[in-house]
Amino acid sequence: MAGHSKWANIQHRKGRQDAKRGKVFTKLIKEITVAAKMGGGDVNANPRLRLAIDKAKAQSLPKDNIENAIKRGTGQLEGVSYEEIRYEGYGINGAAVMVDCLTDNKVRTVAEVRHAFAKHGGNMGTDGSVAFLFTHCGQMLFAPGTDETTLMDAAIEAGADDVVTNEDGSIEVITPPHDFSTVKDALEKAGFTPEFGEVTMKAQNETEFSGEDALKMQKLLDALESLDDVQEVYTTAVIDE
Repeated sequence: MAGHSKWANIQHRKGRQDAKRGKVFTKLIKEITVAAKMGGGDVNANPRLRLAIDKAKAQSLPKDNIENAIKRGTGQLEGVSYEEIRYEGYGINGAAVMVDCLTDNKVRTVAEVRHAFAKHGGNMGTDGSVAFLFTHCGQMLFAPGTDETTLMDAAIEAGADDVVTNEDGSIEVITPPHDFSTVKDALEKAGFTPEFGEVTMKAQNETEFSGEDALKMQKLLDALESLDDVQEVYTTAVIDE
């Protein structure tokens, strides 16, 4: 048994993301475009593209938007060329923060990210300053009450790295990043559909925030996530509702 209220925390984060649906669509389209540009438009040969499309469908992104994003990535349609950049830094009480961006103007993006950190009590770090505190992996979360033994057997057989039961009864299945879709498909065939799943940078150790510090940390995370060039924000902070 490990972890605090993982279930509530993930639901809270998903709720905040859903409230920003317009920005979510823009970010999904960018990710599909870049994934198609880097690995081609065939989802069967491009795991990153498949993940991006799965995420887009989960957010009800229209089919035409998905297809056009793929065409822009493969060069069938004209489009903006994006560059991937990761920034690292520190939030309230030194909590680690990583910010993944897709941008067509690196100078603009670094200025906006630096400003968001500075305005909300954090500061930018150097490359590698906090990356070692995270693990690149696939993560699926199953609701409290899921049959732990059967799920664990199915996950291990499918190639998962780890299965963790949290204190709140939710169960996490951790996979190698490139095996996420394969393991997810196998678990769904076995009757286990995750409530949440993504390839992420998972904090190796988390720090729970409450009270004034939680409010300050949430404001910093919101400021970063609201930036047009920011795709994902990862942190070791867990915000107590």
